[in-house]
This record gives sequence, C-alpha cells and structure tokens, in this order.
Amino acid sequence: MNDITVLKRWIGGDESAQEMLARVPRPFSLLPPLHRVPFRVGNVVELVGPSSSAKTHILIQTAIGCILPKNWNGVEYGGLDQLVVFVDLDCRFDIMRMSEMLIHRIIEAGGTANQDYDENLYKLCMSRFLYIRCSNTFEFLQTLKTLHYRLEKEKEAHGFCNGLNLLMIDSIGAFHWVDRASTFLPLKGNERKKLFLQTVSEAVVRETKKLMQFHRMLIIATKSTIFGDSYPTPSNVLKRNLTKDDGQDERDSRNVTRNHQNFPYHEYMPSVWQSFVTHRLYARSSDNHLVTSNHQNCPLYLLEWLMPRLNIQEKFVVKEAGIFVV
Repeated sequence: MNDITVLKRWIGGDESAQEMLARVPRPFSLLPPLHRVPFRVGNVVELVGPSSSAKTHILIQTAIGCILPKNWNGVEYGGLDQLVVFVDLDCRFDIMRMSEMLIHRIIEAGGTANQDYDENLYKLCMSRFLYIRCSNTFEFLQTLKTLHYRLEKEKEAHGFCNGLNLLMIDSIGAFHWVDRASTFLPLKGNERKKLFLQTVSEAVVRETKKLMQFHRMLIIATKSTIFGDSYPTPSNVLKRNLTKDDGQDERDSRNVTRNHQNFPYHEYMPSVWQSFVTHRLYARSSDNHLVTSNHQNCPLYLLEWLMPRLNIQEKFVVKEAGIFVV
C-alpha cells in the first residue's frame, strides 16, 4: 500500500483504530542507562564525554537491545527487532567486544546454565548490525548520501517495512580538528577545495534530515570533550566574560565555543549541529570504584541528562556481560 492510497483512505475515514495505531509513531524506551526518557522517531541524541567514559559501551548495549528480537523460540528477549547502522568515525570499534556482550545477553535471557547459546539467533542479530568505517569527512558525507539505498536493500532482505532504524555515529567530532587545520593550508594543483566547519556540519545535518524523511530513524551520536570532565564554576565564567574584548566575543560567537546553557564541557561543534540535537547526555568516569559481590573492583561511571534537564545522575559499571546500573 503506497502513501497516496493511505492518504485517500485517511481522508475518506476508512481506517480502523488498529491501522491508526500502527501508523502513528509511538514512544519507546532503550536499555539502561538510556531508559529514563522515552524516545520518538526523529530524535537526535548526543552522548558527550571525555575519553574512557564508556560512551562506546553505551552504544553497543543500545545496539544489542535493538537487533535482538522481542521473542525467539518462546524465549522473551525484549529487543526492538530492528536494524542498526553503526558509522565508526573513530576507527576504534571492537567487534569482538560487541560479540561477547551479545552472546552474554542471549545466554542470560535464555536461562541456560552453561555457555551454550542459540547460534542461529546470534547470526540473525549480527546480520542486522551494519558496520561502516569512515576515515575522513568526504567518506562520511558519501556514506550519508548513499545510506538510503543501503537501508532499502537491507530492509527488503530482512522483511522490514516501516520499522525503526537506529543510526549510531561514533564520534561526530572525530574529524573536526583535522578539517579545521585544513582551512589554513594552501591549495596545491587540483586538490579538493578546503573544508569549512560550518559547511561540513550543514552538509551532515542536511543529508541526515533527508534520510529521516524516508526512514523512521533514531540517531545517537557520541562526541568527545576537549577539556576533560571538569565543570565550569560561576566565578570562572564571570571572569572570562569580564576579561573578554569585543573582538574575542565575536569570534567565540562565530565558533560556538561558549553558550548560555553552561555545559560541563567546552563546546566546539557549530551551531547548526547543536540545534539539530534534541537530547543530550554527559558521561564521565568517577573517582570511586564499586566492589561487587564477587569482590571485583569495578570502575564507576556517571551519566547526567543535560537536555532535557533531569535531577538524576545514573551510576553504572561496565562488566563482561555489559552495562549494569547501580
């Protein structure tokens, strides 16, 4: 049934309540630690944090919850039963780590006492995980431009029609400083034209919006911070504003390095990307450690909701089987 037929039936009132509920996008929840806020199709989630703050582990756990089926051979897995596209811009993704976490999840849900697991289910889940590696901005933009056709083929192969597609980008600012440095280099011969940060971000947002017009999509992007995880104090913010000259203020406004939201990190992405984001979380490691029941000393991580602002700070640990909220 094409869109024109659906529109005619809707105008004519020939639509059942079941068809209406199937057509209208409903909110859904992801696995912890991203479970506090329900998400909708079209949301863009930014996961910010310094290096070694478990951002990629959060992506992996969320991806596993998406590619797993709701039930399989009478066993409830509670997955979303959909596709995941993982665009790796850091080029440091560990596929073996994801494989281990997926196997642990299958064994845990199946309730098996030994390490045996359903290999057919494992193969099905891994076939729903599309991994793409990009080594520069041009490859990233090319991926976004051609991703629509790739998704069409994958959905046809898996029998998906209007299902949710989860697009993950790790990490959105990976090429920011390389592109910024290239603006100061002279062109030689027939080299490609220079990359300007604002133009690149506009192209990324534009191509992503095109994808969202054709596919029911949720986007989760990680972003590394550049000044660690120290929070700015009001006195430091006031001092910086008082000592700043007008020219510096104009440059900061143009480069989007300061903002009125008082982020716990130094923002460097252009405003076109910042305004595109609908949800923002801040992850960081804690100075404390958690001693578990088997006497393992696990590093403790913290996750804070910045947008929407929640007075809740998630505490979680990363174990062999995945992430556990404490």
